[in-house]
Amino acid sequence: MKSKLRVRTLILSDLHLGMKDSRSLEAAHLLRHTCCDQLILNGDIIDWWALKSSGKWLPKHTHFLRSLLKKMEKERVEVIYLRGNHDEVLENFGHFTLPGIRFGRQHILERGEQRYLVVHGDGFDHVCTHYLWLAKVGAIGYDLLLRFNRLFNAWRRLRRAEAFSLSQWVKSRVKQAMKFVGAYEQQLQGLARGHGCNGIICGHIHTAADRVIGGVHYLNSGDWVESCTAVIEHHDGSFEVIDYPEFCRRTHRLPKGTVHQQAALNSMTSTQGEAEAVLVS
Repeated sequence: MKSKLRVRTLILSDLHLGMKDSRSLEAAHLLRHTCCDQLILNGDIIDWWALKSSGKWLPKHTHFLRSLLKKMEKERVEVIYLRGNHDEVLENFGHFTLPGIRFGRQHILERGEQRYLVVHGDGFDHVCTHYLWLAKVGAIGYDLLLRFNRLFNAWRRLRRAEAFSLSQWVKSRVKQAMKFVGAYEQQLQGLARGHGCNGIICGHIHTAADRVIGGVHYLNSGDWVESCTAVIEHHDGSFEVIDYPEFCRRTHRLPKGTVHQQAALNSMTSTQGEAEAVLVS
């Protein structure tokens, strides 16, 4: 029986609306079927860099925004939109408010003795802060890699194989990338302490995480280009990183989007094959 995911806070980041590879259909599906008191959009929701270059606004991107507005209207959800580096145009809306939505650079979640700093995290990316032109070149390179990955995964789908992320594969094997992620997480730990917080929630590096670093609870909501992950706060005050397939499993819903539909089909085919093998044996 279909159900809804019920949480206190839902935190999404790095949707990159404006990029063809944005998994906005999956994100909208999760958004529509999650009941929450507060929604935090933690940066890079709209990708202005992509829209200024080779990006294109697609109907699926509009679908996500409509889902968001509908949720705000019907469920009276408080929405906090924190700017990232790809939607830095929101810097101009720092003191601007709309009914039901607040704009800012950071937010602190206070839960009794627990204090969590929520920030996109680009401020600790040395390339973004000191070499913006290089960051934009890197964004173009990432987009090209995603395009190649799209073709590669189309070939894998024909062979009924699971999707494969080339960028995640590169990150896991290039030593400099691993060093960057490690240094980034250490710096965010210091930022949390500087704000008197014992936890920090960010995005930016497209790598979901949930661990304790130096006594600070570090959470990263990942992205909705490849990993399709979010951070949720349960009503008991505990936090969790959840991915889209797990959301579908808990709510008993069929996944949206080509990649996840194919994965579900492969899983069903595999299960049927195992059942037939048991019957034959």
